[in-house]
Amino acid sequence: MKLLLCRTMDCLDGLARLMIVSDLDHTMVDHHDSENTSLLRFNALWESLYRHDSLLVFSTGRSPTLYKQLRKEKPMLTPDITIMSVGSEITYGNLMVPDNGWVDLLNQNWDKSVILEETSKFPQLTAQAATEQRPHKISYYVDKEHAQEVIRSLSDAFQRRGLDVKIIYSGGMDLDILPQGAGKGQALAYLLSKFKAESKLPVNTLVCGDSGNDAELFSIPDVYGVMVSNAQEELLQWHAENAKDNKKIIHATQRCAAGIIEAIGHFGLGPNASPRDGLDLLSCKTDNSTPANIVVNFFIAYERWLRAEVEKSESFIQSLKGILVSTSSIHQFLQFI
Repeated sequence: MKLLLCRTMDCLDGLARLMIVSDLDHTMVDHHDSENTSLLRFNALWESLYRHDSLLVFSTGRSPTLYKQLRKEKPMLTPDITIMSVGSEITYGNLMVPDNGWVDLLNQNWDKSVILEETSKFPQLTAQAATEQRPHKISYYVDKEHAQEVIRSLSDAFQRRGLDVKIIYSGGMDLDILPQGAGKGQALAYLLSKFKAESKLPVNTLVCGDSGNDAELFSIPDVYGVMVSNAQEELLQWHAENAKDNKKIIHATQRCAAGIIEAIGHFGLGPNASPRDGLDLLSCKTDNSTPANIVVNFFIAYERWLRAEVEKSESFIQSLKGILVSTSSIHQFLQFI
């Protein structure tokens, strides 16, 4: 684990100034936005101003299979750390190297066969796809009208069998059974404790979510939190009952990734003006730009030109060329890549 953390931090000169821990579906990714507008705004902001000194963590209920499928469907960045299967799996980098220490921790007092035996007694439960049944996560669908009754009965049954497990209900239909030590919140707490042990605790952490299985993220001490504007009632109710006086948690006015950008500005965690927010290349001053800024701005401008969103003028073409052919910019670009 120590080696994995060191590799994760290799790209940073010091402590991460910001670590964003975000749910994916309906938080980072807006499935109602076919143009992926807010996601692309966040991507440009992160790549131009945060990638070099901050950490991006995706925390999703999706299994590795469905997570990889989403990456094919949406223009998502590659995170530094991925928490999957409702906090029961932690991996690092593009290769998704698993955290074996987390696996060993979750193996304690976990008996999948007993759980399957007990859940088979409830006809209200419908097993989710085979890909969603993970080593430390068993998943079902259950109607909202039956959910609370099933959860109470299951909890009693597991207690009688001596199992210390956690039942999470989210999205008005998804019921996940995990080891008591698992969950999005526990996975984040585990990571933060490891960072602290290595004296690499991020300066600020912002957690982002929209549904019930994100509630644990907002319970971690000393983190900032944003419930995006489209957050589900189950999360808003949890907040009202458990954290309504916590000024470090806000309910954004904007949807999904736009709400995350809003929270960065609200809490003063860093700049939150994305290069996609009205880039004017002709007036762009590149002398003081970072290499990342130069690259991101160039490709956004080039994309807009290809889509005929800007006038195809000689001055515009010369501005594009000027970004890449100036001596200082070429030197910066070569260092960047």
